[in-house]
Amino acid sequence: MPKQTFFNLPDEKRELLIKSAKKEFSRVPLSEASIANIIKSAGIPRGSFYQYFEDKEDAFYYILEEQTKAHNSEFSLTLKRNNGDLFDAFIEIFEYMLVEFQNQENLDFYKNLFLNMNYKMESKLTHGFNKTSFDEQFSSIITDIDIKKLNISNEQEVMHVIKIITAVTTHNLMQNFAKKVPYDEAILNYTFEMNLLKRGLYKDME
Repeated sequence: MPKQTFFNLPDEKRELLIKSAKKEFSRVPLSEASIANIIKSAGIPRGSFYQYFEDKEDAFYYILEEQTKAHNSEFSLTLKRNNGDLFDAFIEIFEYMLVEFQNQENLDFYKNLFLNMNYKMESKLTHGFNKTSFDEQFSSIITDIDIKKLNISNEQEVMHVIKIITAVTTHNLMQNFAKKVPYDEAILNYTFEMNLLKRGLYKDME
């Protein structure tokens, strides 16, 4: 988490620093990223960087957290648009992310993320950045899910279903980056897997 001095920066300087850091994390994976490149792009002394972040990992996970929050907000809106249909919402958000990857910097950032993912990165993507925020997020989402359609009996099972779908989604995104799957084929593959899950978890699919 950034230090308070980072949040005290004027918006313009804060955005420039984040833009510079994301540019570096899009150029290379986190392990190869250079603080020297970040501060050169941002036009700040090296000492200033450490006034704002503990290290490059701190900056990276802050950017990832902010983008994850944005995706979660988009998912909540998508779920409402799809009348609580969990699977249709995931398919739409998968399409949304593929479109987002048309931006080269977003593409490179997530490519470096997914093709160099470790347990910590995966955990933050699938379980949130802390238990409190995940619990709040889950409580908010579950009220919009049409649970009556699902072959489940309680909220805990809903949480596990969401984790399973998220794991399948992450796997498909990794395949998309590793094999450079064309957009239409990626959507087709993902929809096929979602329909398999839906067939097993939804009532009255016949």
